[in-house]
Amino acid sequence: MHPDLISLGFLHIKTYGAFMALGFLAAWQVLAWLCRRTGRNPEPCTNLIMLMMISGVVGARIAYVVEHWSQEFAGHLDMIIRVDKGGLMFYGGLILAIVVFLVWCRVKREKMLQMADLFAVVIPLGHAFGRVGCFFYGCCFGRLSDAACAVSFPRGSPVWHEQLKAGLIAADARAARPVLPTQLFEAVAVFILFVALLALYRRFWKERPGFLTGCYMVSYACIRYGIEVLRGDPRANVGEFTISQAISLGLILLGSAFILVAFRRGKL
Repeated sequence: MHPDLISLGFLHIKTYGAFMALGFLAAWQVLAWLCRRTGRNPEPCTNLIMLMMISGVVGARIAYVVEHWSQEFAGHLDMIIRVDKGGLMFYGGLILAIVVFLVWCRVKREKMLQMADLFAVVIPLGHAFGRVGCFFYGCCFGRLSDAACAVSFPRGSPVWHEQLKAGLIAADARAARPVLPTQLFEAVAVFILFVALLALYRRFWKERPGFLTGCYMVSYACIRYGIEVLRGDPRANVGEFTISQAISLGLILLGSAFILVAFRRGKL
């Protein structure tokens, strides 16, 4: 855990925010490169990715606040805007970013499925950087574990506070008990997904519009569903499932429909 990347008097940069920025820049550069490779003008896509980034952060924060209202925000309204301290729910950001994307494509009269495939490739890259930022902040942690890959976060970390409330550690404990680094598990998984989608893009972006979008939806939903099983931080439930698992199940169905339609319709 290393929440502060730079802390020198007036200069204070959070590791979480720095990795979010790096993820955005990496996704932006790959997006521009793909545009040039396929004969597109990258400038409109650059404007869109900026809008989606801003809306993604806003949506992710809103979803996190709603999910953790009683535990973290009911008596601390000033903390709602403290994104620098962590606390984003990816699905919330994805949903609001999709809304912005749909409105933008409608206004600009862009080919929606081809644009969606382009963004589906780069979103996992930015997401991977964001999850590394989660690890350095200490949020989105996993279950208690004695596995070789388990990590122990220091005193004052989110997991330390949760274990203290649960009576798992004493108030003078210098570190939390070891937990699974689910942040890094997800970072590796979505980076692999990025590499796979990038490899498929050249073949399918024109011939099967919507196919890569469907592959992203189904693949990430499966990744997230599995990660949720390993998570140990408090989350709200929908029946027997966490909110993210419930959304994942819906995303698998939606993504499967995209894949089916892409192969039925073929080239547009």
